[in-house]
Amino acid sequence: MRRPASLRLVATAAATLVLVGSLAACSSGGGSGTDGAAVGPVTDGKITVATGEPAYGPWVEDDDPTSGKGYEAAVAYAVAEKLGYDDSDVVWVRTTFDEAIAPGPKTFDLNLQQFSITDQRKKAVDFSPAYYETRQAVVTLPGTAAADATSIAELKGLAIGAQSGTTSFTAAENAIDPDDGVQAYNSNDDAKAALEAGQVDAIVLDVPTATYFVEDGVVLGQLPAIDGASDQLGIVLPLGSSLTADVTKAVDDLQADGTLAELQQQWLADYDVKELS
Repeated sequence: MRRPASLRLVATAAATLVLVGSLAACSSGGGSGTDGAAVGPVTDGKITVATGEPAYGPWVEDDDPTSGKGYEAAVAYAVAEKLGYDDSDVVWVRTTFDEAIAPGPKTFDLNLQQFSITDQRKKAVDFSPAYYETRQAVVTLPGTAAADATSIAELKGLAIGAQSGTTSFTAAENAIDPDDGVQAYNSNDDAKAALEAGQVDAIVLDVPTATYFVEDGVVLGQLPAIDGASDQLGIVLPLGSSLTADVTKAVDDLQADGTLAELQQQWLADYDVKELS
């Protein structure tokens, strides 16, 4: 049944008001960018930084980012200082890896969880320039079928696992290309548990994580760089964040003044991991 024109006009006007109100709400604080509107800080006067739960060293020591100990925790405070925030203005929250890079509203202004910068992810979130470059490594346990592997060819017939949606997973697919495909897990913790339970023979992690994450783990070596490039880690921001330009400058400045190099020397050991061929 068709409504009278007068009622249709009223309904249209009401819908317009609702839409305008919704757009205003989306642009008033943290969240995803909509229609080109810049996304402001989650909380005025504060900078909200996210990490994983739990967060591991050497990225965050003792699962306590507020201490500023660990490479990513230290970088977060260094960036906040460049943006004009005191340490007391830094608010920490936790997110999963997947929800941080998924489209939609965010509960954070910055997120550091070893996110590799990719064109695909840039469709859903903003990135800072790289604050660290790393590679991917293969980790196993003594006594597994992978323990004595010295080449990628020896891994192809084995069960290989990695966290889904990560560069580790992509590297495992591209560099190893195991016969049965890469076993996908929701988190590094799940992949580690599968390794310890004997469900996979080896897992793939970034080099710094690989050297400490698995107790009694054996690092077989690092995989060839994807597309001939190292894995660049960047800070994730909500898509269209009003802070992206300032965070970009902050990371560039920290790179130029040697702060990042100093923090890497302090928190990230000189990982001497051979390359698998």
